[in-house]
Amino acid sequence: MYIFENPVLQRELLGNLRTNRAFVLLLVYQLLLAAVVLLAWPSEQRLDLTSNPPSAAKLVNLFFLGQYVIASLMAPSFAAGTITGEKERHTYEMLLASPLRPGAIVIGKMVASLTHLGMLILASLPIIVLCLPLGGVSVYEVLAAYLGLIVSVILFGAIGVFCSSYFSRTSNSLVVSYMLILPLVIGAVLFWQSLEGQGELRLKLAVLVIPAFALTAVILMCSAAAGRMLYPPDVGSEGNEVVDLQREAEEAVGLIIQPDQFPDRLFAPPKKSELMADGTNPVYDKEIHSEIFSQGTLMLRLVIQISMLLAIPLMGVFLFFWAEKIAWFTLYVIVFNMLVGPVFLAGSMTSERERQTLDLLLTTTLTPWQILWGKFVVGFRISGVLTGFLLWPLLLGLLNDSYWTNLPSVFGMFAIVVMVCLVNAIIALACSLFQKKTSISLLSTYVVLLLLYIGPPTMVALMTILDFPIESIAKAEGFGITSPFSAAFSLPFNADVLGSDGGEEPANVGNLNIVWGYFLFSAALVVVTVVAMIARLRARDGLSESSL
Repeated sequence: MYIFENPVLQRELLGNLRTNRAFVLLLVYQLLLAAVVLLAWPSEQRLDLTSNPPSAAKLVNLFFLGQYVIASLMAPSFAAGTITGEKERHTYEMLLASPLRPGAIVIGKMVASLTHLGMLILASLPIIVLCLPLGGVSVYEVLAAYLGLIVSVILFGAIGVFCSSYFSRTSNSLVVSYMLILPLVIGAVLFWQSLEGQGELRLKLAVLVIPAFALTAVILMCSAAAGRMLYPPDVGSEGNEVVDLQREAEEAVGLIIQPDQFPDRLFAPPKKSELMADGTNPVYDKEIHSEIFSQGTLMLRLVIQISMLLAIPLMGVFLFFWAEKIAWFTLYVIVFNMLVGPVFLAGSMTSERERQTLDLLLTTTLTPWQILWGKFVVGFRISGVLTGFLLWPLLLGLLNDSYWTNLPSVFGMFAIVVMVCLVNAIIALACSLFQKKTSISLLSTYVVLLLLYIGPPTMVALMTILDFPIESIAKAEGFGITSPFSAAFSLPFNADVLGSDGGEEPANVGNLNIVWGYFLFSAALVVVTVVAMIARLRARDGLSESSL
């Protein structure tokens, strides 16, 4: 009933593995890993395999760390919609009424969601086998690394299923899953790198310690998800969970959102007590007063509490103890907005399709510009305020007098974060307009942002690790104009912040060409995207749900 005769598992496997997306994803995954191995393959014509060449060990470590990061970030996209998908398809109530045990439903959903990812991991074995003859790493370390990778993916999948059981929308479940998983991924990569010279210790930890803690967490989270399905909350006739905001506030642990108080009213205005005024944009009025809390406040409360919990130690370290690394705190704020910001706009237009109200919206007298800015302002307002909660510590960092001679660079950090908020919101709104489902729109937004933000710095880092010519690395750095990370690390800081002697050459002279190039590229991207969205709405062909 739990595995071999589980109808949920069988149905999900047939539905997931027979799609064209499964084959395309497998092909792209293998091509990416093969490209990394090809680029990192030692260039020496002769290798002394008896001395464990460092180039071979570097190749294997790079291969595993890259695969670990990719697989870990993919796990929530498969698992975070397992239960919320039933709610969005209005089949959740029928699933609860079936004779299946809650544990069988949860296990079937999780195994089915991770089977495809497991196939991707196992399919990479032939590529790593090609690296073993180079030496530098034993077959036991490879097996231990794969064991740690598989256990980590199972853990991250369990986190996705656990979050999926508590939310009604896949987008909310996905963003909370990423916020929980991302610190674990970063910590695991840093920990693995710190033990690079201690192969035996890494072997023992990967085989004994990590699986024990991870599987314990998996069992606890699956039990909690099964218990929630055994005693579900109030569910309406279409499988929609009934949320009582007053009761939720009374039972909430930790932060409570109160729309009538500051600063909550900045992103959560109180309920309407009067009719809509003349000249008000009805799209904006409806979105700002009804969409934010339509599914409760759990996601917002978790996002605020988790982000602040991580920001406090990072603020102390990067703004006071290691003042020269202020860009790393800005990186954290940017990553936060990358994860959270698109959630409030990726469903702006797709939600109209899913509620079958898009035809009504398109037949109104509202102009495309009114529809777009009404949707945009609401989502940008929420994401901007939430990001501002993390951005204000930069002002607190000015208490450190070493920043006083670097005020232009500090305010440059503010400008970069503001531009990131704007670009992320515009891209999320555009993906929502051109996609059919909210979950696909959110994932498309993440893919676009990863290519723009992470792609150029990763390419430069790989070229540096693989000892590419300096001229080639310099050319690759020019692509950093698409990335706020490159722009933040290109801001110049003088000797006061760097802690060096006043007569010495500053260690970070910066690259203002990258900084200005980022702002110009981002502004052009925003203008082009807005024009494309307006043209799409004016055409109106193929937008309504009746033509899908």
